[in-house]
Amino acid sequence: MLKKILPATFLALTTALTLGAIPAAQAAPAAAPTSAPTSAPTSAPAASPAFDGRVSTAFALPGEKVYPEGIATDPRNDTVYVGSYADGTVYRARPGQRTAEVFLPAGTDGRHTANGLRVDARGRLWVTDSTSGVSVYDTASRRRLAHFEVAGAGGLFVNDLAITPDGTAYLTDSIRSVIYRVTPAQLAAGSGALLPAYDLSGHLTPSPAGSFALNGIVSDPAGRFLLAVDMTAGDLHRIDLRTGAMSRVALRGGDLTHADGLDLAPDGTLRAAHNTTNTLTRWRLSPDGTRARLIRTITDPSLQIPTTLSHTPGRTLVVRSQFDKGGPMGPGTPASFTIASVCF
Repeated sequence: MLKKILPATFLALTTALTLGAIPAAQAAPAAAPTSAPTSAPTSAPAASPAFDGRVSTAFALPGEKVYPEGIATDPRNDTVYVGSYADGTVYRARPGQRTAEVFLPAGTDGRHTANGLRVDARGRLWVTDSTSGVSVYDTASRRRLAHFEVAGAGGLFVNDLAITPDGTAYLTDSIRSVIYRVTPAQLAAGSGALLPAYDLSGHLTPSPAGSFALNGIVSDPAGRFLLAVDMTAGDLHRIDLRTGAMSRVALRGGDLTHADGLDLAPDGTLRAAHNTTNTLTRWRLSPDGTRARLIRTITDPSLQIPTTLSHTPGRTLVVRSQFDKGGPMGPGTPASFTIASVCF
């Protein structure tokens, strides 16, 4: 399966995940829970039963070399979708299912990978392909509704996406350091070029050649601003959607180095998955999105290189990528592929 990934893309992800990273701990068996986080900031408050940090398994993904990357929850019915970085398969797990099913087979519509996933308010599933762009699917019929590809030659890595309340999608490019945009009018047209809306290349902290920068992205519930993480520098960037102004969020108590996926809850809680350190962090975001304070950290090898996460009341679902077990981070043999459930 992994041979289907374009070599340059495979190498780029390997470099990005390992650059400056500490060695990841050996992963525990996929289904093994842990009763408590192995580390937490001294300033963190005592955990309540709803946020006790326990890691368990929510459901399994069929296949020997899945190497999942993206995850999304349908807000209408809590159905969960997971994408494979290895071959672009998209899996679906309905509430109560212990094993997900294949929703979109590998290679559907020419897709090489399935990185960022989101389900919008109308139940349409957005799936990014790091090698080309993004496709949009009807979750009832599985029919592709729209497709957008990056214009121009040169290296690219379309990574994650966020959807604002007005239906506009914003997507990060980890190599070009830009944020693309798809408007509702473009979505209705069905296809077109994926063009940058914001260029952060001159705004980011300089990083070593070959490293990734922009990765996870979220929108605040009111659609006033975007937050995009620079996984190499550990910075969080705020983009004002009214003025286009860009600024760094003032982080207190920690940083976002190795942060991959982000999740922003309506109450202002920002959650991040830090891949190579097997870490989850939880932050309190200020109402205007200009400041964030670290309130809890969980580091646990049973997270197995977490890439993205999706929070719903009562639990946070976390992708266990196992990229270090025969995937883009190194040789080895993976255990069964699963999605973790964390009280976080």
